[in-house]
Amino acid sequence: MFLNAEPNPALLLELVKMKMPFGKYKGTLLCDLPVHYLEWFQREGFPEGKLGMLLATIYEIKLNGLGHLLTPLKNKQNYSR
Repeated sequence: MFLNAEPNPALLLELVKMKMPFGKYKGTLLCDLPVHYLEWFQREGFPEGKLGMLLATIYEIKLNGLGHLLTPLKNKQNYSR
């Protein structure tokens, strides 16, 4: 999968706002999904459309040890609620 070299702030915000709409982790923020669940999707195939793209993105972020970069966005979301 090719990821755009420049980060998209709107996409990153969606990762800390959007909840998983189905399955074992229904209701869990995408940024909080466990790696083993994302690995399963990577093996079996990500869903079509925007959700699949977001899941693939959070998988790449976590795979590369960059999950901590979402913490400020997540904290800002929690603060603004």
